[in-house]
Amino acid sequence: MSNFNGITGLTRRSLLKGSAGLVLGASAFGLFAGRAYAADQILKIAHPVFTMDWSPMLGGGHAFRWNSLCWASPMYFNAKGEIQPYVFTSWEPSNDARTWTFKIKDGAKFSDGSPITAADVKGSWEVAAMPGTKNQRVPQVLSGVDGYDAVLNGGANSLAGVTAPDDMTVVVNLAAVDPIFYMRIANHIVPIVKASQARGADGNLVPEFYTPQNGGIYSGPFRMTAVDFDGGKASFAPNENFFGPAPKLKGVELQTVEDNVAATALLQSGEFNAHTELVTPTVIQDLGAEFSAGPIIPTGQHFWFNLSKKPFDDAKVRQALILAVDRDGLIKASFPDGPHMKADQIIYPVPGSENSGFEPYAFDPEKAKALLAESSYGGPDNLPKILFAGISSPARSVAAQYIAEQWRQNLGIQAFDMKPSQEEFGAEGNNVQIVRDDVGTRVPDAVSYLAGSIASASSNATNKLGGYKNAEIDMLLAEAALLAVDNPDRIAKAQAAQKLFHADYAFIPWYHEAMSRWALPSVKGMDKNLDWQVAEPWTIELA
Repeated sequence: MSNFNGITGLTRRSLLKGSAGLVLGASAFGLFAGRAYAADQILKIAHPVFTMDWSPMLGGGHAFRWNSLCWASPMYFNAKGEIQPYVFTSWEPSNDARTWTFKIKDGAKFSDGSPITAADVKGSWEVAAMPGTKNQRVPQVLSGVDGYDAVLNGGANSLAGVTAPDDMTVVVNLAAVDPIFYMRIANHIVPIVKASQARGADGNLVPEFYTPQNGGIYSGPFRMTAVDFDGGKASFAPNENFFGPAPKLKGVELQTVEDNVAATALLQSGEFNAHTELVTPTVIQDLGAEFSAGPIIPTGQHFWFNLSKKPFDDAKVRQALILAVDRDGLIKASFPDGPHMKADQIIYPVPGSENSGFEPYAFDPEKAKALLAESSYGGPDNLPKILFAGISSPARSVAAQYIAEQWRQNLGIQAFDMKPSQEEFGAEGNNVQIVRDDVGTRVPDAVSYLAGSIASASSNATNKLGGYKNAEIDMLLAEAALLAVDNPDRIAKAQAAQKLFHADYAFIPWYHEAMSRWALPSVKGMDKNLDWQVAEPWTIELA
């Protein structure tokens, strides 16, 4: 691996000021390095945070973005949103879509040559559901399985609803009808691990079972060959026993570089050719359009209002704050050249988002001013200070500052504060009224999308929206969830629910997310899917 001793300290202290010189001075080296990497077929990744846990069972975080390198999933969505077989080659529902039968691919095996069995699938799901594992998104995958609640609550360590009648068959019984359950498992939130290695005698996850020094056994196209948690480094080599196509790369090397400006300079110089997630307003000017190109996925970034906090308890204040923002200007200020797309609604791009009858919020400063005057606060002078949280990258900072400036100019509001997290406000954190955060779905389905963002049971409604609840929305989404994927009423009910939320004036739509490659043009096959995973990592190569 490249020698980056002290690089993260250097970037914080001085590389920001010297980055332009570094780019110009390293241009010849960049050409040489790019050719060398192409010949060696070694992918060099800059990673934005020190990742102290590379467990495949995290269900989120930056390490999760690379789960598809080392771990196979039951199925997966390709970059076009089409479901593909992987460990499972077939999936069949019962007539009522409450029991599902899955078949394992002939010849599927782990990196040690042992077969992937139904018991491994069952064990993988069970260890992910164990409360001590703390998988961030396991409910999205398994919460509908019979017995899930018992495992989550510590009353059991096995899923009663998952059985293995033979080594090649997995049968799942659900607690309720779910026509899209097969879509829920088509991701790397709960990948397939060797259960006997990953689970202890008590059923809990074995810490660092996956590391090379602990003899980690992998199911995906690559295997981890080294990891240095303190140094922020990891390396990977092809899995010689992978049951899918042979990887084109000879290796992957990852190094932590925390500063976005430093990472940009090092990509420009040729020291790296890919990044985990680089979010800056000038990313396209700095690294070219292809670096950030990618399909729009069902994930949106928005500014959510906490309706339980003053002054957002007043609907006229909320409406005024929304109508006072020129959202065309907002997207131009934060991502002037893309790659993301301006958002008007929540659901996109899933069936039902087109021709939904959804009317975007207008930009109407005069009406906004009148609404604020009509509100219980009577005007800008009586409003408390407005606190923004989730302002954790350059682009997010630009967007939040733009919104605040619109409110200054159009409404006369003067008092704001912005921080990456609520905790960084200290005692004031309990008064945060606006949180910038993403909502999305791991399946291309409008009902699932809205259930995770505006239904009263969702984390977004409970936390960001301050306990938001609209009984009619909940009813529509619950009814829609029972309908088949191709039933037009499923989409119609989701569209109706979204219109009801729109009328509550509870968010400022910002952008729909492009699933960026975050790789230089020389990197081929880096296409990602709606789950932020490299969809087919065995196809990655350097040209």
